[in-house]
Amino acid sequence: MSMTTPPGWYADHGVPGTERWWDGNAWTAHTRPAGGSVPPYQQGYQPPYQQPQMIPIAPNGGPGAGRRGRGRGRVVAAGAAGLVLVLAVVAGVTLLGDDGTTTPPPRATGTTSEPAPSGADPTGEPGADPTVLVDQLNGITLPVPDGWEKSERAVDRAITMTTVADRECPGESNRYCPYGRVMSFTATQTDAATPEALAKEDIQAASDALYDEDTLGTSLYGGVTSSTVVKSGPVTVAGRTGYLVRRQVKTARGPGGYVQSLAFPSTIGAESLITVRFGFDAGPEGPPLSGMDAITEGIRRIGDTTSGGVGSSIGP
Repeated sequence: MSMTTPPGWYADHGVPGTERWWDGNAWTAHTRPAGGSVPPYQQGYQPPYQQPQMIPIAPNGGPGAGRRGRGRGRVVAAGAAGLVLVLAVVAGVTLLGDDGTTTPPPRATGTTSEPAPSGADPTGEPGADPTVLVDQLNGITLPVPDGWEKSERAVDRAITMTTVADRECPGESNRYCPYGRVMSFTATQTDAATPEALAKEDIQAASDALYDEDTLGTSLYGGVTSSTVVKSGPVTVAGRTGYLVRRQVKTARGPGGYVQSLAFPSTIGAESLITVRFGFDAGPEGPPLSGMDAITEGIRRIGDTTSGGVGSSIGP
């Protein structure tokens, strides 16, 4: 019988010069520069964060054309459709099985490994509750409400969930935008020392990333024309004192939406600040604003089984 490779950092052959974290069962979304010395769950570990971007789908008539609802935002254009999972020996890190063979982890190809089976967490947590989004690096979980789903691929290293339903982006044909997005990540590249300072600083970046232009400079909503703060103040998150700022944004095309930046100290390690961004489309098809509060109230420390509103209906 062969043995399974233990958790660790291994070369990501899909992204030269990068290593990806293997959790012992599957590839996770966490990466670092090759040769880095910081273990994935060391106190104060802060992976780099980049702004999220929408994923185009094939034009009408191509693979996935005409498909509504689940998964459309994850259909990748024809060049990436040929990616397959292959097995390869990871240099210098294998274990010998009873029959003298080696069993390395599957070859990393720049994304997480094959889609998680039903009931499993796509971040690699085997058997995890599909109604709970796990942010392992920050030691928290977020409730996944009815009508929402965890992303099956990493979005620039942020832990992300979206509404199942989507539609063609108002400002860009053949691109599809979900009605709601939520993502959590460790705050980096900031001098903000308090949750209040971070939330007030991040709200502009959140508005720009979610409703103005994506990382490719595409205006999926025609750009933000105006914004107004509709809520701000301290809030308790996972037993820690945090701060939130919520804006209503109006866009050149479409009904606009609501953006919220929530900041609070991590429950583990050096208590680095965590940012959770929310983007809810306005209009009758967008998620109700009460959903932002429900998700915020449902954030828990990993291992805390206290009910956090999981499964509450806040979808469009």
